[in-house]
Amino acid sequence: MKREQIIRAIAGIFILVSLVLAVKVNKNWLWLTAFVGMNLLQSSFSKWCLMDDILRKVFKVKE
Repeated sequence: MKREQIIRAIAGIFILVSLVLAVKVNKNWLWLTAFVGMNLLQSSFSKWCLMDDILRKVFKVKE
């Protein structure tokens, strides 16, 4: 699996988990959804993604 695919999967998981937590626990979990969305948006403009750096350094995931 390519790094870009892994990043998209992680973002999707974060969004789905935060939505479930917002429904079941507390609506403030929607801030996590907003945070992930804003990071996706900024990475589309800046071409920089923190999760990309983390995967590259910690897990040595290749492109």
